[in-house]
Amino acid sequence: MPERVRARGPGRVNLIGEHTDYNDGLALPFAIARGVTVTAEPAPGDRVTADALDFGERDEFALGGPVKADGWRGFVRGAVGELTAAGYTLRPCRLEITGDLGQGLGLSSSAALETALCLALLAVAGEDEPQDRRDLAKLCSRIENDWVGAETGLLDQLASLYGGPIRIDFATLELEAVPLELGDWSLVTLDSGATHSIAASGYNDRRRECREACEVLGIGSLREAHTTDLDRLDTRHAARVRHVITENARVEAAIAALRAGDLAELGRLLDASHASLRDDYDSSVPAVERTVAELKAAGAAGARMMGGGFGGAVLALLGPGVVRPGGALVVGPGPPAALV
Repeated sequence: MPERVRARGPGRVNLIGEHTDYNDGLALPFAIARGVTVTAEPAPGDRVTADALDFGERDEFALGGPVKADGWRGFVRGAVGELTAAGYTLRPCRLEITGDLGQGLGLSSSAALETALCLALLAVAGEDEPQDRRDLAKLCSRIENDWVGAETGLLDQLASLYGGPIRIDFATLELEAVPLELGDWSLVTLDSGATHSIAASGYNDRRRECREACEVLGIGSLREAHTTDLDRLDTRHAARVRHVITENARVEAAIAALRAGDLAELGRLLDASHASLRDDYDSSVPAVERTVAELKAAGAAGARMMGGGFGGAVLALLGPGVVRPGGALVVGPGPPAALV
């Protein structure tokens, strides 16, 4: 068995397709270069020790029976618990966690941590990862849902594990590679200054509202909804459903624009996605709106909030010659989660 392993889990940018994953919809994410690194080495005894180097904090617990904890500790304990429940035999070990991906920015530091933890824990135990990484994505999602309390879908985990850009159909989990040829254009993210925690934000409320709309309409997911259904819902639920329907259409339109090399159209779609997230999904905050306005004033062809909303970073598409605002980070597709 290996004596020391290191795994890297990347964050992700979702180009378009927000709040569609848990509604069996469509999305177009890609992994980025920044992420989380987990180093693992075997240890004597029957315990797991984890050091979050960026925080100067430590956790220690019994390998055979982790219990839930708050913050980053919940992810570590959840990874051990879910891998064990899935039938993997883990080893007592020491973990070191560090990263260059800010938290609460909508870049999915959580999925980066989950994927890096799982790959490191499996490798140091001499266990192979699942042949189909979609199974590992589901396991990572359970960590976040059941151990951390955030009802996320599979978008972040799939992007971290597969790289991308990929068109994800969440009704079937079919994955399709999509070209992203930007030429003289660039994608950037800019921190709004309003950090968010998915578990503590309105994210779970939006998921509940989508479930309620499905119950009224008598459908299994909002992927089955049509614009003709909106009259059957109250104003709030109709707005949530309208966002999902139109966002799925925007994903397909964005893929067509990329394949045609029409980046100006992609910018228009980013603007439309943001308007829908703000007005129909009610997931923006003033700091995000100010950041979008700043990027548009700088000349962005399109800009929108990312991730679960309620704060975090804003994604923008800049055309040739547009000067990047101070603090903006250029992003592009990076490698998927892997041992390094």
